Amino acid sequence: MDHPGSPTLEQVAALAGVSRATVSRVVNGSPKVLPETVAAVERAIGELGYVPNRAARALVTRKTDSVAIVVPEPDSRVFSDPFFAGILRGVSRTLAPTSSQLVLLIEPAEADDQRLLRYLRGGHVDGAIIVSHHGRDNVLQELAQLPLPIVFSARPIGVDVPVASVDVDNVAGARTAVEHLLSIGRRKLGTITGPLDMTAGLDRLTGYQDVMKKAKLPEAIAFGDFTADGGEQAAIRLLDDHADLDGLFVASDLMATAALRVLSQRGRRVPDDVAVVGFDDSVLATTTTPRLTTVRQPVEKLGARLAEILLAKIGGTKLTSPEIYDTELIVRDSA
Repeated sequence: MDHPGSPTLEQVAALAGVSRATVSRVVNGSPKVLPETVAAVERAIGELGYVPNRAARALVTRKTDSVAIVVPEPDSRVFSDPFFAGILRGVSRTLAPTSSQLVLLIEPAEADDQRLLRYLRGGHVDGAIIVSHHGRDNVLQELAQLPLPIVFSARPIGVDVPVASVDVDNVAGARTAVEHLLSIGRRKLGTITGPLDMTAGLDRLTGYQDVMKKAKLPEAIAFGDFTADGGEQAAIRLLDDHADLDGLFVASDLMATAALRVLSQRGRRVPDDVAVVGFDDSVLATTTTPRLTTVRQPVEKLGARLAEILLAKIGGTKLTSPEIYDTELIVRDSA
């Protein structure tokens, strides 16, 4: 059958033998339509090649069929750290069977906070997942209070309202890493932290300090930022100040790869002279020389769960409790 121009709702209704209102209900996913009617409408849509007008549909349903992933990081970090790729894979896998499209919002500068908030308030998306957030200014508090379904990829620092979040037990994971270094006979243990305005950075440092305090051993701390450059500079400072280190816990695999390079440049053999443990169990962990012992966090599972919670909140379910997943130590050659 020939249908010149873009097919209309009226043409779908005529071909299916139903009213325009019935077609609209089917297109908008209403449960109040008989299955045989839905089938007739879907056959007509397929034959005509009808594509719903998303803008018009949004006016009726107040839904955009779009969700945002907000990453308040420079794009150089987003596209270089395997953590973000894992989160995106998990989110995308969960959204694939739904009608929701994914919008990636990268926030390159603090000055863009208000622009981000205006966008999220503007009805452009049905909800948002906030990943890799920093506890600066009041933006997290403002995000948590938006009239929009929101879920965080870790507990947000400084937010005093209940929010939904998904994370791993970073404190326990770090403890496991440091305890492993002690178990293989290392006693002069240092750490390279993540940024301390992030939950992961704070909690992984806390895990290191808990074990060192219990073992009555002196701490050796260098502050990093979850980037390779930051890890390299932190490793240089740490070895300058503590040349006799024999164990090192690094708060991310990306920083650990940089630390391995610095140790090699200093002539320190891994693991003979210095045993190294990272955190993430990203793809990097099996490409280093030696292969990296690390703490595994189920990144894709976290991404999938973030999307599941967001879809539930968009559907009207009230979820405000944090979910915490276990980590696992993966022993390889570096420790």
